[in-house]
Amino acid sequence: MTEFIEDDHISVDCVIFGFDFENLNVLLVERTLFDDNNEVVFSDLTLTGNHIYRHEDLDDAAKRILFNLTGLENIYMEQFHTFYHPDRLKAKNDVLWIESIGKNPDSRVITTSYFSMLDKNKIKLVKKDRNVAWYPVNEVKELAYDHKLILDKALDSLRLKLAHEPIAFELLPTKFSISQLQRVYEVIMNDKYDRRNFRRKALRMKYLIELKERQTDVKHIPAKLYMFSKDVYDVVKSDYINSLI
Repeated sequence: MTEFIEDDHISVDCVIFGFDFENLNVLLVERTLFDDNNEVVFSDLTLTGNHIYRHEDLDDAAKRILFNLTGLENIYMEQFHTFYHPDRLKAKNDVLWIESIGKNPDSRVITTSYFSMLDKNKIKLVKKDRNVAWYPVNEVKELAYDHKLILDKALDSLRLKLAHEPIAFELLPTKFSISQLQRVYEVIMNDKYDRRNFRRKALRMKYLIELKERQTDVKHIPAKLYMFSKDVYDVVKSDYINSLI
């Protein structure tokens, strides 16, 4: 029988990005500490994370955290950095919180971080003992622990990955238009691109398959639809155009 014993020195933090064609969002957890009179001592936000169990490897811990919050399996995730500064949990509120949950604030915790991407409109968040909600990335100014540093590093890693691999297709429906593909890049990169130039570069991708279909139920002229072929990409990935942006 597996014992679910936490390792007090190793954790996993997950930066869960949610895309909705308007904003790039991040999933954050409310952290509120009450005193003995049930008065609020402080309230702030954290990323989603947890200590690993002693029987788990890092990937399994990340999958568990993601499943507990979203109810989904096989979510795209990417390990991007390990954070190990000895003072990463030493801010006043962090010490108070750690003491309140019965852990030693002097214990050093090393965390390995993952980022994931979801179409946030397709999932229902699983709320347990703490509130979780989506926040536009551009509006997040402060987080508990060193989580703002982790979020910034995750965003850099996501943008670098987007520029070199076709991860944008993780956020699109099976059939999509070039305009939808462009919007993914614009929202994540926080930039605007020339429509004709982007379209020209996109159509050079051999794994972007044109379908004999057009959009339906749209007010504008229906656009052509395309699909991403992973099989073709696996063959020609050395030729990936990393200059769409």
